Amino acid sequence: MATEKLDLLVEGGKATADQNTAQKLGPLGVLQKVLSSVNEKTASFAGIKVPVKVSVDTDTREFTITIGTPPVSELIKKEFNIKKGSGTPDKQKIANMSIEDAIKVAKMKRDSMHVNSLKSAVKSIVGSANSMGVLVEGKQAIDTCKDIDEGKYDVQIKSEKIETPKDKREILKSQLDTYNEGLKKELEKLKAEAAAEAAKTEVKAEKAEVKEEKATGKEEAVKEEKAADKKEEKK
Repeated sequence: MATEKLDLLVEGGKATADQNTAQKLGPLGVLQKVLSSVNEKTASFAGIKVPVKVSVDTDTREFTITIGTPPVSELIKKEFNIKKGSGTPDKQKIANMSIEDAIKVAKMKRDSMHVNSLKSAVKSIVGSANSMGVLVEGKQAIDTCKDIDEGKYDVQIKSEKIETPKDKREILKSQLDTYNEGLKKELEKLKAEAAAEAAKTEVKAEKAEVKEEKATGKEEAVKEEKAADKKEEKK
């Protein structure tokens, strides 16, 4: 069985015939079918260059298409136009995804993920977002995944909704601002408590030093008194 293989790099949903694909697929009569299938499979990668592997059986004309994708972190960074994840992802949050955003990324990565459902893929994306310091629906991954398991987002997942309404974007931004403001206040509180504790420790140290000085002073006084008594006895 002879096989014709091609490695392509196409913009999501916009694969077109070029000299390479026309030369190899044209004679097999599958050029347009392959391009159509590639565009269908890469439609959710609009604006992103996607690696694609095409394998065609030259006898049966049957073909398989394997879509490569960037790492989840790269897709999330592109989605939110950020250069890198949070340096302290368990604390500082740099973005707030909607469930629709998570579904969009999950659809992009699903073919390369070892999952048996889109819901499982979405949960995996939520976990990856968390490790970058990205909230999902204003919550940490553990809470969002719990909501997913309880069916809160079944409608969006089943309908594969990937568009986030503008008014929801405003809510997501407000949630992120509120979270980070709360974190800021908590850090300031901890800093103040640490400073207060340090001050207490310093006061204790000073008191101990004064006490030690007093004790030393008393010892010296006793010695002087004894010395004076001895002088009196000699007289």
